[in-house]
Amino acid sequence: MGLPVRDQLKYWGLAAAVFFVLLWFLGDVILPFLLGGAIAYFLDPVADRLEEMGASRVAATLIITVAAILIFVLMALLIVPTLVRQTIDLVDSAPQLFQNLQSFLNERIPSLMDEDSTIRQTLSSLGETIQSKGGEFLNTALTSAMSLINVLVLLVIVPVVAFYLLMDWDRMITKIDELLPRDHAPVIRQLATDIDKTLASFIRGQGTVCLILGTFYAVALILIGLNYGLVAGFVAGLLTFIPYVGAIVGGALAIGLALFQFWGEWWQIGVVAGIFAFGQVMEGNVLTPKLVGSSVGLHPVWLIFALSAFGTLFGFVGMLVAVPVAASLGVIMRFITARYENSLLYHGLTRTSADETED
Repeated sequence: MGLPVRDQLKYWGLAAAVFFVLLWFLGDVILPFLLGGAIAYFLDPVADRLEEMGASRVAATLIITVAAILIFVLMALLIVPTLVRQTIDLVDSAPQLFQNLQSFLNERIPSLMDEDSTIRQTLSSLGETIQSKGGEFLNTALTSAMSLINVLVLLVIVPVVAFYLLMDWDRMITKIDELLPRDHAPVIRQLATDIDKTLASFIRGQGTVCLILGTFYAVALILIGLNYGLVAGFVAGLLTFIPYVGAIVGGALAIGLALFQFWGEWWQIGVVAGIFAFGQVMEGNVLTPKLVGSSVGLHPVWLIFALSAFGTLFGFVGMLVAVPVAASLGVIMRFITARYENSLLYHGLTRTSADETED
């Protein structure tokens, strides 16, 4: 005989409380293990595919590890320094950009740019604010990142954890399945399958879309000669996980920079706009249907709330667990809703009367 519902709720609630307490007190300690687990989860399908091609699990893990190290070294040597340098240069040039905008508005719409006008005062201070606050933000972010993810964690612990988790992933899943309560194992397996589908669609699928679009935007903008094109492409790719936001923010940034750089050369400004229009077409008609699927099951508003709430409560570690927790809660709520819609609490006497009529 299974445990009463009240006792089950008590035990599951206690387990959830222990999880959040550990997350609160051991955030910095468990960070490398969360990062390693996320990497292993992301790469597990690649390892499975290599196994299907005839490689052993150990060989597949070694191949993935060597490829990941090469990609990381390439990014650390070529892409990251350039991205940081362009971001700092863009922040430093903000006052000049807003001064140019002020001059343009003064020539075209002089009535809006009187000495005491709000627009003039706002533009005069906005660039300086971005320069001071932006530089302060970058320094704080870099300092915090280095204190949170030191060189030892980045170069040693995370790859080692990811390597062992990836190599033992299937065995761990089998062991966890053996420990499930027998009465509830089928339901838990179904919920876990639905959660995995949601996470796979979002993390693997949407993450791949972000990487592809960010690379496309950055390379295309650099090829046409746009200053700070790498920054604009990085921002657009990073925000692509929220539908349309990446293209709107990145496109606005890139087109704004193109207006200052290519003013009068309208075809080049049109090319910049065309790059983002083409990216949106590819995302909506090719990338998202193929890599993500028609239904992710993770609403953007719910995702933003989860990231904000967990980031505020638990810091960077909270942001890492926000997506899987949000996906899990979403799947559980849909399961509860489906059970409710099939219950007498929802149908009441209507179903009872209908059943008696059929009999």
